Amino acid sequence: MPALSFVPHLIGGEDRSSRDEQTLDNVNPWTQAVQGGIAAGGEHEAADAIVAARAAFDEGGWSRIGERERGALLHALADRMELHAQELAEADSYDMGRPLAAARGFDVPRAVGMIRFYADHMSLATSEMYPNGNDIHAFTAYRPAGVVVSISPWNHPLMLGVWKIAAALAWGNSVVWKPAEDSPTSAYLVAKYALEAGIPSGVLNVVQGPGATIGNALIHSPAIDRVTFTGSTAVGRLVGAAAAQNLVPTTLELGGKGATIVFDDADLDLAAETAARAVFNNTGQVCLAGTRVLVQRSVYPAFMERYQERARAIRVGDPLDPATELGPLASKKQFDRVSGYFALAADEGGTVVTGGPGEGWSFTPTIVTDVARTGRVWREEVFGPIATVTTFDDFDEAIALANDTDYGLTATVLTESSARALTAASRLRTGTVWVNCYQVRDLRAPIGGPGYSGVGREGGNFSREFFTEPQAVFIRSSLS
Repeated sequence: MPALSFVPHLIGGEDRSSRDEQTLDNVNPWTQAVQGGIAAGGEHEAADAIVAARAAFDEGGWSRIGERERGALLHALADRMELHAQELAEADSYDMGRPLAAARGFDVPRAVGMIRFYADHMSLATSEMYPNGNDIHAFTAYRPAGVVVSISPWNHPLMLGVWKIAAALAWGNSVVWKPAEDSPTSAYLVAKYALEAGIPSGVLNVVQGPGATIGNALIHSPAIDRVTFTGSTAVGRLVGAAAAQNLVPTTLELGGKGATIVFDDADLDLAAETAARAVFNNTGQVCLAGTRVLVQRSVYPAFMERYQERARAIRVGDPLDPATELGPLASKKQFDRVSGYFALAADEGGTVVTGGPGEGWSFTPTIVTDVARTGRVWREEVFGPIATVTTFDDFDEAIALANDTDYGLTATVLTESSARALTAASRLRTGTVWVNCYQVRDLRAPIGGPGYSGVGREGGNFSREFFTEPQAVFIRSSLS
């Protein structure tokens, strides 16, 4: 499927251009050619989408139908997504350079799995009953919150976009979904499939355009009930501050600067493979990335030999080529950002072992050693395929190095000792710890982290708590 020539808004079940006819160019990051246009929305489109979502919630039946019926409609959406898996995968490949094989084999199945999980979870999740004597029945009910604004990022447009809407829809809310302006297509397609699946008009709306205009209008609206955002820490601060003006609850899934810790008893082949995946996957454009690689000094030479070999073997190229493992960076802006950090590494004492800029906006897997631990390359989120490597001598130093960050999203531990793994997990200040693996997810588990990595958690019952209004109900019964 070629890229869409124009990606519109979808508001109240209808395709719409912006009222002022403003558009953005949709640029293919591999060819660097304009492949179509995108509706560039503003205050009018934000207001229209919120009105449509509000009407669907207040007057429609989505929030009032039973869990099984709502779940059946969500499963029907998942069926449509599976039927159009190739189309969805191609959308992300054209929009942000995601390798087609990875989008088709990883992103689409995960997105479908999220829809199916929450379609079932709401009817399986238990509530609380409180013993209160023989004449009082007391329980907690979880009522839909209302209108949810979901703002998703460009790095995994489909997968992370669906993550922003699946639980919200399952728990009976109406949604206004704003994807990143660099990756608009898959969100629009999902909303079209939702209509085809029988989900009522206005329940899932998609608005396109820059965050500074339409996104800003959405988060400042007093007519919304929740905001869920995934993106940078800098923008997350703005989103949180804006929503707070109207006391709108917000979850912020923000940046990361994860550590991958390789202890001296690790399986070094597994460690090299895991460390490579943890930073180079998706061209390093992953908030969960383990970009700081900490290696126990005694195994450093043996590890680095394997690590460099794995990095150099990764194939960078055309996202549509089935053999491609890494595509380009998602935009010229992102390429310039990563290139700037690459140039800065030398100024901060770093030695480039392998990698650097490639063809066009691509960037080959890059390993830098000896960069200053106080420098920007070590401490800031690069969001590109640049790994910084350092050594440590003992367990306490490893944990101290891993925790020496403003972020707290993830950490990866490579060791054959279960005692060491469990102790490390208890001392690492992160929302997720992986041991001898990377990017394993269970949708019942929380995702998020402390510090600059965000506010709140989503996943399983954590999503239920956020996307609903828990209500305490007390009923007196008496026998006459």
